[in-house]
Amino acid sequence: MRWPGLLAGIVLVGVAFLAAGRVADTREGLISEVITLLAGMAGVILILYGLFATSSRTSGRPAGPLPRIRSTPQRVRSANDLLLGGGGLLIATILIVGIALSTGPLWGLLGLVLLLPMVVGCGYLCARFLRAPEREWRIDLQRLTRLR
Repeated sequence: MRWPGLLAGIVLVGVAFLAAGRVADTREGLISEVITLLAGMAGVILILYGLFATSSRTSGRPAGPLPRIRSTPQRVRSANDLLLGGGGLLIATILIVGIALSTGPLWGLLGLVLLLPMVVGCGYLCARFLRAPEREWRIDLQRLTRLR
């Protein structure tokens, strides 16, 4: 199901580009603008789905009881979590304050809404470090820069 979603997304993005050429200050132009926005949004969502969706097919195993999940021991949290979370919160704050100061508080609120997933994720990293039973206050740059 990934390829049809990817192709439909590409078609919708193409429709969005074609409709963008007809945008004008008329009733038809406003309809073209709505088509541009909705087709572009749906197209990008379908492209991302087509590229990154995981397959729900099983690997030929019979459907039976799920294997037991062994509890893994808590690992020691390093200050990398705190560094990345705090840095992300600092960047989000700078961006939101910059938007609010240059364009007004309503645009700053919109920026906050758009950056909310980033803020929540960075806050989670900070909270995970602070609530860990075992913490290590050392920043490991090799672990931060290692490709996975």
